[in-house]
Amino acid sequence: MKYTNKKIIIITAPSGAGKTSITRYLLQKYPQLAFSISAATRQPRGTEQNGKDYYFMTVEEFKNHIRHNDFMEWEMVYEGKYYGTLKTEMERIWAAKQVPMLDIDVKGAIHIQQQYPHNTLSLFIEPPSVEELKNRLQSRGTETAESLQARVNKASYEIGFKHHFNHVIVNDELEKACREAEQLILDFLAREDDITVDKG
Repeated sequence: MKYTNKKIIIITAPSGAGKTSITRYLLQKYPQLAFSISAATRQPRGTEQNGKDYYFMTVEEFKNHIRHNDFMEWEMVYEGKYYGTLKTEMERIWAAKQVPMLDIDVKGAIHIQQQYPHNTLSLFIEPPSVEELKNRLQSRGTETAESLQARVNKASYEIGFKHHFNHVIVNDELEKACREAEQLILDFLAREDDITVDKG
């Protein structure tokens, strides 16, 4: 199935760079944007709800979806923890006449960007520095020393892929980064050059 006339917005970043805060800001302000709910094999955290924050699945359920080619992209982001974007989730949002916003891992973002280069806007949110990213992750209080180091190492690796995306936004000040992302998205939504607008 090819989605040549359907717009997709991707916001990607290393963990802790602020992509979720920027995504929430945009979703609250623009009702034509809809959050694309990812599938995940991890356990819910805090008040997270199935079907709202993630589609929580067992590893076996996730692998069954892989076998049936149900994902636009999927990755084993950490050992034994799978995340992916279901094709049915895109269809659900487009059917509601909205534009899906994907808040996803860097490798998954590259995969979708490669598949749909003409109708995707991809924004890479970069932390001011890896050291600042480490401080942000530490301040969450949710990481062990080992998991913190794993996330920092992964972030350093992912920053090397920022040139794969349409735009890089350095999040040294959240309000400024939100405004920058907002303007890029508004320009993208106004485009009608190689994207045909769905008339009905």
